[in-house]
Amino acid sequence: MAVTLGIYYLTPWIRWDRGPSLPDQAVLLDMANRRFYFFWIEIWPHEFYFVAGLLIMAGLGLFLFTSALGRVWCGYACPQTVWTDLFILVERWIEGDRNARLRLHRQEKLDFRKARLRITKWAAWLLIGLATGGAWIFYFADAPTLLSDLVTGNAHPIAYTTMAVLTFTTFFFGGFAREQICIYACPWPRIQAAMMDEDTLVVGYREWRGEPRGKGKRTEDSELGDCIDCMACVNVCPVGIDIRDGQQLECITCALCIDACDDMMEKIGKPRGLIDYMALKDEEAERAGHPPKNIWKHILRPRTIMYTSLWSLVGFGLLFALFIRSDIDLTVAPVRNPTFVTLSDGSIRNTYDVRLRNKHGEERPFQLSVVGDPSMRIELEGLPDENVSVPADTAFLQRVYIVTPKDAAPSQAASTDVRIWVEDQSNGERAYKDTTFNGRGN
Repeated sequence: MAVTLGIYYLTPWIRWDRGPSLPDQAVLLDMANRRFYFFWIEIWPHEFYFVAGLLIMAGLGLFLFTSALGRVWCGYACPQTVWTDLFILVERWIEGDRNARLRLHRQEKLDFRKARLRITKWAAWLLIGLATGGAWIFYFADAPTLLSDLVTGNAHPIAYTTMAVLTFTTFFFGGFAREQICIYACPWPRIQAAMMDEDTLVVGYREWRGEPRGKGKRTEDSELGDCIDCMACVNVCPVGIDIRDGQQLECITCALCIDACDDMMEKIGKPRGLIDYMALKDEEAERAGHPPKNIWKHILRPRTIMYTSLWSLVGFGLLFALFIRSDIDLTVAPVRNPTFVTLSDGSIRNTYDVRLRNKHGEERPFQLSVVGDPSMRIELEGLPDENVSVPADTAFLQRVYIVTPKDAAPSQAASTDVRIWVEDQSNGERAYKDTTFNGRGN
């Protein structure tokens, strides 16, 4: 909980120097300028495949961990679980341990003490929800500036609306709808079975050791198992199930029942592990008194190796694409209304909207050229030659003309393939896009 919440709340405040013309927030979703900044990485709109690749990696990672360790994501890292744990921690600080909270809940009379404790708890939950919504919107704007605007009332209404929605949902989901979200709203419990098999390590109860359960004294002649039916495993379960009834859809593999049972086993002098991570494949061996298979043999099996390989393949592909991408780029959109223009001397001219991308942190001089028929020449609207200065970290729109003499082959043909090149004059880096030149077609 400390690690995941620390990452969530503190990340927007990490600074990263990118130069005078770029934001200095390490992680920023700049929707206004259509950029995604992640430390030294900058993702442009046309590079959304990086985001798609990360989502694929997240899905494969979820499949991998579920195949190896069941719903370990749900139990340890899911936002619903993390904020529910935080709400329960606050509840424990204010209202006391579980027994004290139950007594307060069952108290029908609303006296001053009960009202004070409930109001204090709900106020703390609202502050957590407010911090949650605030941290989320800080990812979409400069955090210090947005915080100042929020406090002074100068922030955009969307910021206040987003904070209000996230505050309410965090307050309601973490405080009142806890296990209902995991059981009824989340689709993952319904599909996790497809990711699991008999080698998956899940939280389970060794009923062959614990049964018959009971509270009697254990002696050599006693037929009672190790389970003393203390209900500790049930009392700590955040979704309210009894793990002794076997695997259930509601179990989120949080392992709180393991800790509670191990504590109880130590108190009564019995071995730990009555409730533990185990695989169904080991059940028969353990019933016969044999030790379970080594944990790595459960984890390293064809299914998990396949998921790991696919996950790594996508990751290496994204890294490769990241390192080979160019710092300059262009897109070419032919203007086809009209498809061509006949000039006064009979020359044929085609018009193109060329969007030049300069991903550097400073202004760069770009030179445009055309490759195709030798008779073709390129002209830039509003500029005396083929050179244009593109501002730092900008997609600059430049109208470009390609002209050929009236007797040249491209002027006579219906269409001719051409290639428009752009070169960064400061370092020689180049990029190109292919398009077509339309002639009279005679």
